[in-house]
This record gives sequence, structure tokens and C-alpha cells, in this order.
Amino acid sequence: MEEFAQMDVKARMLLHFEVEQFLYHEAQILDERRFDEWLNLLTEDIHYWMPIRRTTTLAQVDSEFTKIGAMALFDDDINFLRMRVAKMSAGNAWSEDPPSRTRHFVNNIQVVGIEGDDIQIKANIHLYRTRLESVEDSWIGRREDVLRRDGDSFKLARRYIFLEQTTILSQNLSNIF
Repeated sequence: MEEFAQMDVKARMLLHFEVEQFLYHEAQILDERRFDEWLNLLTEDIHYWMPIRRTTTLAQVDSEFTKIGAMALFDDDINFLRMRVAKMSAGNAWSEDPPSRTRHFVNNIQVVGIEGDDIQIKANIHLYRTRLESVEDSWIGRREDVLRRDGDSFKLARRYIFLEQTTILSQNLSNIF
């Protein structure tokens, strides 16, 4: 695996800038509810996963999050994500009619590894959502993404979302993180 840190400074800066711009653009698309356009940013083999977080003792902290294959809040492939978007776009999702108003914040973006065309990213996230007249939700956590080079841009090949919350207080998780 080629390490990001071994690249020359200009190449690292350019790659980091490209990655940031991709993630900011994706956040804007999601906040503007352009979900069909968002689907075009995904690879056919995407894995979109959000494990369940449990409160554990220090001795058991390695089992704080459920593992891949166990129960999860999301464990989606491209077909499931397409169904979610179709349902939201058709107005058939009670949790999104009227639609949520969201703001995605992505920061502390780090390129942590490169393997061929795949670039491993870590970032902190804050998703703020308001619905109806007075419902507000806020999720904070981190994402571990894999972006795959696609011409002059990227496609999202993997998104693992790790929330800080152990208890989700919102009425639903209908948004895309």
C-alpha cells in the first residue's frame, strides 16, 4: 500500500484538496435533496454501514461497536440505497413527507491510506436535521470512507459511520449520512 505520507508535499496537498472538495460537494447535494445525483457518486460495489454502539467498560471497549455481519443500523449495498432514494423521491416515506431539512458538516478530513485507485479517508461529521415545525435531531460521529478514483473525480466505494450516541433519540434514521 502506498502511504499518503510518502507522497511529495504538492501531491499530498492536491489529493487532500480534491478529497475535501468531493466531500463538500456530496454534503451540498444531500442538503439540497438531490438524491439521484448522489447515487451517481457511488460505486456499484458500495458498502454503506452504520454499526450499533454500546456502552462498555474499558476492558471491553473493543466490542463497543457491533461488527460487520452482526446487527447494524445500516448495512446497505447499491440496490438498497437506490430503493431508499426511490422511496424518498416518490413521497412514499412517511418519515420524509414533509421532507427533512438537513445540514451536513464534514471536518477534520484525513487521507489515511492509498491502495491503487482506493483512497481511505477519515472525517468527523455532524448531521443536523429539522422536520415539521419543531423536531430537531443532531448526530455527531466519524466516517471512514473509501473513495475510488473515477477519471478526474471520485466515487464513494465504502462508508462506515460511527456515531457518538449509544441511544438514538430521533423518531427515525431516514437521512443519508
